[in-house]
Amino acid sequence: MTIPAAAPSSSADGVTWDLSVLYASPDDPKLTQDLDAALERAQAFEQRYRGRVAELDAAALRQAVAELQDLHESMDTPAIYAHLCHAAKTDAPEHGRLVALTQERGTAINRHLIFFELEWIQVDDARAEALLTDPVLQDFAYLLRLERRYKPHRLAEGEEKLMDEKANTGSRAWSRLFDELTSRLTCEVTIDGQTKTLTEAETLALGYHPDRATRKSAADGMTAALNASLHPLTYVFNVRLQDHAADDRLRSYPSAMASRNLANQIDQASVDALVEACVSGFSIVARYYRLKRRLLGLDELFDYDRYAPLNSELPSYDWTTARDIVLDSYHDFSSTLGGIAKRAFDECWIDAELRSAKRGGAFSMGGTPRTHPYILANYTDTVRDVMTIAHELGHTVHQFLSYGVGYLQAHTPLTTAETASVFGEMIVFRRLLDAQTSPAARLGLLASKIEDHFATVFRQIAMHNFEFRAHQARRADGELSAERLSDLWMQANGEMFEGAVTLRGDYRIWWSYIPHFIGSPFYVHAYAFGDLLVLGLLQRFQEDGADFEPRYVEMLSKGGAVSPNDLVAPFGIDLGDPGFWAQGVQTLGGLVTEAEALASQELGS
Repeated sequence: MTIPAAAPSSSADGVTWDLSVLYASPDDPKLTQDLDAALERAQAFEQRYRGRVAELDAAALRQAVAELQDLHESMDTPAIYAHLCHAAKTDAPEHGRLVALTQERGTAINRHLIFFELEWIQVDDARAEALLTDPVLQDFAYLLRLERRYKPHRLAEGEEKLMDEKANTGSRAWSRLFDELTSRLTCEVTIDGQTKTLTEAETLALGYHPDRATRKSAADGMTAALNASLHPLTYVFNVRLQDHAADDRLRSYPSAMASRNLANQIDQASVDALVEACVSGFSIVARYYRLKRRLLGLDELFDYDRYAPLNSELPSYDWTTARDIVLDSYHDFSSTLGGIAKRAFDECWIDAELRSAKRGGAFSMGGTPRTHPYILANYTDTVRDVMTIAHELGHTVHQFLSYGVGYLQAHTPLTTAETASVFGEMIVFRRLLDAQTSPAARLGLLASKIEDHFATVFRQIAMHNFEFRAHQARRADGELSAERLSDLWMQANGEMFEGAVTLRGDYRIWWSYIPHFIGSPFYVHAYAFGDLLVLGLLQRFQEDGADFEPRYVEMLSKGGAVSPNDLVAPFGIDLGDPGFWAQGVQTLGGLVTEAEALASQELGS
């Protein structure tokens, strides 16, 4: 008998964010008033500066950019609120309407601002360099230099306006549709003989359940739910592949990854070095899962066994306990980071409870310097959820610290966006590991962290390879069937496991629920970038001791106001050095060696 769907619950029930610092409700008249005021300011800005950008001296240019920054913050605040409301409850019609309204009004406002960047990138190189080296422009110089890199890829003003407006019924619309489709997935899962209807987040969490039959039922339920929506999900994927190719063609990008590399402020050679180092480490993944198969006493390890706990000694963590662990870890490392993290809990920056139609996964949205970041999570009381909160709080403290460089430069490129989040995970993990009293529990937690690393590094690179091949195939062969996409998915994942994990036919369609492929093409390798970068930073932390923390906080405070290479140079890190990435992969191999040593004691006892 199937038990009717009930409201999902966990110890985080009632832990919701307070959006009143933004607006009182979706129909708050202040929201439309702010949009109206932003439109008036944008029109006045255009009247003041159109046709004059090339004539501005350094002081006048700085004044214009500062005004533009303030205007963007004002116009983005309603959109941020709309996104948060929609993520919290995607099936509320008023939330969907608000997303549409803010996108449409944002486009109308931006029509009066597009000219500024286009005129700036057309300024003579010698004239631009003289302005950029003037001390008056020091705080905006890097931003203005970045904009000039886009000169080969910008279109005429009319075309840019058209591209921006059509995105509301193009990429933005398809991303919203994907979020709504996946957030409404429900899965039939059998637990202890009873079949329950669960959300996507609850179902995926069961991949970590100690009972194998429950894990298999959850995987089967997820597959069935994806199958039921496979046609629209496949179509959305294809449209986004086609849309990306069209953008590349119109903007003269030479390859599918070129626009992302430009935004990430990194070259293809560095990405290739990262990918190559990770692919060369796939044998570490296979080695670990062969060990895990022996520890679990299984003849064959299936896809639904990947995250099975090695034993039942790992505790669950209610919300209050998780809060204390995370805050203590952050405070012990840095009072600055700990103070921001405490505010996130105390001032309701976090939405962690489970609810129907809530967006799955987790994120931290940076907000604006006038407000603060917001965290969305789906907390299910597992050790992995504790790590997720630690991860998202890393984003939050990074975003909050970066407010000092201004709204336009606070956002970091993806190359460094995952640095603070992964670092936060690591300091919390060490506290959890130290708290385990038995060797079995320590092995179980170490195995869990190894699997988290693998999911962040090797799995993301496997997904990157799948995504890259999907884009290439769409450009070469036209629209791709679900079967073709599934073949590419199985090929990329099979390369990682090297036969150590049996990927069932049901796993073939699990590409279809990954949001980054739709909302942020070529995002996923940034996770591997961030994880391996953090391993390098942790080595510096171990070497430098107390001297590390102030330099680390300073690094986070620079946000996106300096290049990724310049950001990590004070730590002696060269992002273009293949040896740096290889060293990080070797560190992961060392964790497997540590697990093998603990396992030999366990198996020998």
